[in-house]
Amino acid sequence: MTCTDRLPLTAVAILLAGLALSSCRHQKVDAYGNFEATEVTVAAEVSGRLLALGPEEGERVKKGVPLGAVDTIPLILERRAVAARRAAGASRAREAQATIASLEVQLTIAERDLARTERLLRNAAATAQQGDRAEREAKVVKEQLAGAKVARATLIQELSGLDAQVAQIDDRLARSRVVSPLDGTVLTRYAEPGEYVQAGQPLFKVASLDSLTFRAYVSGAQLANLRLGQKVKVGVDRSDSIATLPGRVTWIASAAEFTPTPIQTREERTDQVYAVKVAVNNADGVLKIGMPGELVLEGDGEEEVGSK
Repeated sequence: MTCTDRLPLTAVAILLAGLALSSCRHQKVDAYGNFEATEVTVAAEVSGRLLALGPEEGERVKKGVPLGAVDTIPLILERRAVAARRAAGASRAREAQATIASLEVQLTIAERDLARTERLLRNAAATAQQGDRAEREAKVVKEQLAGAKVARATLIQELSGLDAQVAQIDDRLARSRVVSPLDGTVLTRYAEPGEYVQAGQPLFKVASLDSLTFRAYVSGAQLANLRLGQKVKVGVDRSDSIATLPGRVTWIASAAEFTPTPIQTREERTDQVYAVKVAVNNADGVLKIGMPGELVLEGDGEEEVGSK
């Protein structure tokens, strides 16, 4: 009688599964590490009361889509005040332009009278007093015209400054909307509607989880087997087995460091290692930030992560 004849069928199945799991867990592992993602902290860009903040922790958000808003009433009132000053300045600038036009006409007439008086003086048909008066009138009008042009230039500069203030307020109004800078998942919320927030105060943290980075540490001897773009395998725990995922090496440290304390045993922590990053596709959302994993340097011949 064989061994399988003496064992119940269910026991045989358990034995085979155990052997398979044991062989899976004893595959050659080159390095250990953890998954991480690029996390972005979204902060308030203007000060004010937070009127709304939509995304909850774990919720997916889209880049550029409004997710909340800071109270804009003070900014709107400030913009109205600046716009009123700008309108008054524009009115004064139009008046200055009209004054310049009038003085230019007066200067033309005064210069014509001066030229006629000078001809009469040459023919002894006018007195010196008449000549002085015509010259004075032309000079006065010319100086008034120059002053009016300076005043107009000053008003134009003031209008430019007011336009810049309006543009700044419009920019702050646009920044009062809370948006995500990337497509991702909200990891943490730091504020709630109704709170008064300062510019630069964190509101929530977001990260793209569709592709995670597996950071592992390899020895100097293993560097010869590593290159950028290389296909590798990353193993992660799946209940009673190890799931193997394809990955691609995206970064290799240029300098050695001591093994991080949480990674290896006390004896191995004194060894110098090199950090590497591996991009791993996470479209199904199974991988989590901080999850441990195992790195196998031999490529599995599968398609690279992110390739079409």
